[in-house]
Amino acid sequence: MQQTSDYELELMKVIWSSGGTALYAEIAEALGKKGMNWTKNTIITLLSRLVEKGMLKTNKIGHRNKYTAVVSENEYRTAQTEAFLGKVYEGNAKGLVAMLIQKEWLSAEEYEELKQLTGGTDNA
Repeated sequence: MQQTSDYELELMKVIWSSGGTALYAEIAEALGKKGMNWTKNTIITLLSRLVEKGMLKTNKIGHRNKYTAVVSENEYRTAQTEAFLGKVYEGNAKGLVAMLIQKEWLSAEEYEELKQLTGGTDNA
């Protein structure tokens, strides 16, 4: 999966939050509500890049384009996490979790909750 810029990711978040499809007007309105008053040219350029990268597809509805996410939010997160883990931690997930705990970004309680969710035990 190709990398996306921070701005492209904001557009994807808007589309994912609207059920995976949105018209330009809906995207512009949602960005405005977030305080991101981008120009029409900026939004159209970023949407075009996302189409080129295979993240979105477009369908014409009259004179308007409907943008549909090709990649789900979960697929995107999984791919980005794998890339980050490989690049920064050389694939060592234990190193990542240790850092989260050391920096107190993940509390002991949260760690225990995660172990319960994944069926992990101390005897593993």
